[in-house]
Amino acid sequence: MAPSPEAVRLARRLRELRQSHRLTQKDLSHAFSTDSRVAVATISSWESQGNPKLPPEERLRSYALLFARSVVPAGARLPREQDLTSSERERFNTLQRELVALRDSVRHQADPSPIGGSYTFDFESGPITLICPEAPVEGRSPLAEEDNPNHTRLYKYADLDALIEMWGHVRASNPELRVRHHLPSEVTADHLSGHLILLGGIAWNQVTSRLLRQLDQLPIRQMTVDDLADGEIFRSRDGREYRPLWEELKDADADAPSKAELEAVQAQDAWKGKTPRELVEDVALLARLRNPFNHSRTITICNGVYSRGVLGAARTLTDDAVRERNEAYLANRFPGGIFGLLLRVPVINGEAVTPDLEIPENRLYEWSPEEEDE
Repeated sequence: MAPSPEAVRLARRLRELRQSHRLTQKDLSHAFSTDSRVAVATISSWESQGNPKLPPEERLRSYALLFARSVVPAGARLPREQDLTSSERERFNTLQRELVALRDSVRHQADPSPIGGSYTFDFESGPITLICPEAPVEGRSPLAEEDNPNHTRLYKYADLDALIEMWGHVRASNPELRVRHHLPSEVTADHLSGHLILLGGIAWNQVTSRLLRQLDQLPIRQMTVDDLADGEIFRSRDGREYRPLWEELKDADADAPSKAELEAVQAQDAWKGKTPRELVEDVALLARLRNPFNHSRTITICNGVYSRGVLGAARTLTDDAVRERNEAYLANRFPGGIFGLLLRVPVINGEAVTPDLEIPENRLYEWSPEEEDE
């Protein structure tokens, strides 16, 4: 699909600004990498006339700051707004308004009535299949049984919070494409040839387990350990382990349930001996890889030690409060679009808090194939 005239106009303007000061894309990458790395390939994608990528609004501010000055030598760093002279500040404000207006015209042309789409999940073609883990039989509602007159198929699904979050977001981002969700036992070869979004861990989602074994490039593995019964920890290639955090509820007045009762509700890890515990931090895996069955399609993995981690991984790119910043971070940090991240997911009053990727403490481990090649 040819780019819109609005997108080409913005890309051309960004290139003109750089070339008018005789700067290379490498010079611009150096200037913009004051706070976070901006790759040369990212600069190139913003300036591309054939397939321009839309830069985050905050990067347009960087353009306005840098080119507010009449002379920008090679090797220059991004100035602070408070360091600009009055005439430079006027130039900065004018240029920022111009670039933001160009960006807004691109977004308006692409989606006249945006309803929460995103670049990460904006696919040019389908199909798109969400694969959700199947809940253990002993933990299901009676309504999951087919012979029940009030049978509800979704009662067979685990990680429903993450499924609903991701399903609505992907449908909104791709209104003209076919989006479907299935249990691992329902997956066919046809499903595996499209874009895949895998929710949940290896214990309940056999498709995730199989694909993780095939995707040897991802230096992150999920594995069972003796001290956790209801979740699997993550281990990176360098041998580091990433585990959830629990706190003992010392003031809790409750009799310890039997092991059989805890197994039935998948809550064995919530007790340490006879002392109940509260989950205060889960670990999430968010990864985007090429589909090994069709390299023109992708696999997105949203995984966690527990379900809070799965939901946190999904909401990283669906939550309106942080989605745009998180997508900007991923676009700048991983210009090739292939990455793997282990993230902290705080749990407050039982609710998963969406990770903000701009907070370094939330990023436990980062990987991309481009960095391995360097």
